[in-house]
Amino acid sequence: MSRKDFPLVSVIITTKNEEKNIENCLLSIQGQKFPKSQIEIIVVDNHSTDDTTTITRKYTHQIYQKGPERSAQRNYGARKAKGKYYLYLDADMALSPSVIEECVKKMEKNKEFVALYIPEIIIGEGFWLKARRFERSFYNSTVIDCVRFIRISKFRVIGGFDDAMSGPEDWDFDKRIRLIGKTSIIKAPLYHNETGFSLSEYLSKKSYYSKSLKKYIKKWGRDDPDIRKQLGLWYRYIGVFTERGKWQRSLRHPFLTIKMLILRVLVGIQYIISKIK
Repeated sequence: MSRKDFPLVSVIITTKNEEKNIENCLLSIQGQKFPKSQIEIIVVDNHSTDDTTTITRKYTHQIYQKGPERSAQRNYGARKAKGKYYLYLDADMALSPSVIEECVKKMEKNKEFVALYIPEIIIGEGFWLKARRFERSFYNSTVIDCVRFIRISKFRVIGGFDDAMSGPEDWDFDKRIRLIGKTSIIKAPLYHNETGFSLSEYLSKKSYYSKSLKKYIKKWGRDDPDIRKQLGLWYRYIGVFTERGKWQRSLRHPFLTIKMLILRVLVGIQYIISKIK
């Protein structure tokens, strides 16, 4: 692929009061091993009251305001996008240098792929963050994950994210994109900065997201095979950590496995409590 043939990639970043993270995210996009002229940065902010947009203006003029949730923000970004490909990020994420290059090469080489997963690595220090990082490593390209790099034509075919949901909209989007074509995963990771992780805030966020689960279940049916995995005890506590030889990783790190399972139990309890309420 000659330099002039590189397609335009639209990177959509959703933000709300992210002055601590947004610059690192934008710098990681600037540092890509891909022509800068072929990367379009679109930031969709949810009416930040800090310096998020001030910082962002140093890197892109495409800054928009949209709410109430990230689904609507991502869809709005897609409406503004001019690229052949759509990559969405949260402001506390950063790309390793080869992500866009590897995604484009893989999609251009295989036209059957409609979207790609990008391995996610949790960064930050702390008792629970080590468990979070370990846990997240098992989810890449499973039904617990969601594609991040998409042919924008296919994004529009399925209507983007369901903005009636907040939380399970990723699973819903992933299901719908897999119904219209093949997906794959790249090797280059992105980094998700969870520095300052608070267990109580994490559980509170999970409780908030669980409110949309009823809509998600109603949409696809409780017997849907993906939903049975995503919300079922066997897969969420055993299957996803043991399939495809991943059980060996759990055995190599028994203490991390125990902490990870404790965290999963706490999330499960929070889900039960939210259902009772």
